[in-house]
Amino acid sequence: MQEIEDEEEELYQHHRFEVDKGQSILRVDKYLMSRMQNASRNKIQDAIETGAVRVNEAIVKANYKVKPLDVITVLLPEPPRNTEIIPQNIPLEIVYEDDELLVVNKPAGMVVHPAHGNWEGTLVNALVYHFQNLPTHRNGEIRPGLVHRIDKDTSGLLVIAKTETAMTHLAKQFFDHSIERTYNALVWGEPKTDEGTITGHVGRSLKDRKIMTVFPDGSMGKDATTHYKVLKKLRYVSLVQCNLETGRTHQIRVHFKHIGHPLFNDATYGGDRVLRGTIFSKYEQFVANCFKMCPRQALHAKSLGFIHPKTGEFLQFDTELPEEMQQVIQKWDTYVNNE
Repeated sequence: MQEIEDEEEELYQHHRFEVDKGQSILRVDKYLMSRMQNASRNKIQDAIETGAVRVNEAIVKANYKVKPLDVITVLLPEPPRNTEIIPQNIPLEIVYEDDELLVVNKPAGMVVHPAHGNWEGTLVNALVYHFQNLPTHRNGEIRPGLVHRIDKDTSGLLVIAKTETAMTHLAKQFFDHSIERTYNALVWGEPKTDEGTITGHVGRSLKDRKIMTVFPDGSMGKDATTHYKVLKKLRYVSLVQCNLETGRTHQIRVHFKHIGHPLFNDATYGGDRVLRGTIFSKYEQFVANCFKMCPRQALHAKSLGFIHPKTGEFLQFDTELPEEMQQVIQKWDTYVNNE
């Protein structure tokens, strides 16, 4: 309750409903489902759990029964915004394209879809400029062509649907975890085993809703599984290959922090400081130079494999590591060999 009160000034009213006089008894989540066409049941229930839904200005649970003349409001931390997406002529690195889909290599620093604080310059702004009539997300959200996403400061491959058929087919593959996704990450330290599997439910931190955390007992969050293989040991850091069995928000970043090996220069999860190595100032300066060379978490969505929604053919795409990651790895390689 205290957390909600502390954030009261930051919340904005997005929706307001006054229940009709003749309204029959109905749970508040089901009532909102019937009034908010573009909101999924999961999103509504999540909003209720976080205290974003109020009835007569009081926080309620999902099983609250609405009554005639109740005033229901939905409050969110960002101000309301027109859902219109502005087409922008932003260059795209297209790895593959046909009538059904395309695969793009997203650079680090580009947000995937418009949201609070990033309404322009996103991948979606570029997509609606270059392609017409892209399908929306299956839940009705205004995210043309998007089947999945990667973080702003993560680079790499994304598949974009150009038709409703492709959207549905690809979304099912992601739901079934049959999509093959391989990431390369530079992490602090050397994992105990050269190959392994990290498990642990991933969900929003109870202390800071902006970040994710692992709930080992499975009491909260969603199950998450990351398989890894060490590709290169550099004494104080390691290059690892990660294969996702699930696709939770920040999954790789959170899982590696959980086992004590945060991603190199990942400011959100504590990887933007010296976590391994010596205390000499020369070494600290070396690490600082590496941070400047790769000013974001060292994570790249390297390969992507899926079944083509129309031909049934299995397609596999692979990319080189971005230059800044290659340079940092080379710099570490030279450092440990000359130490």
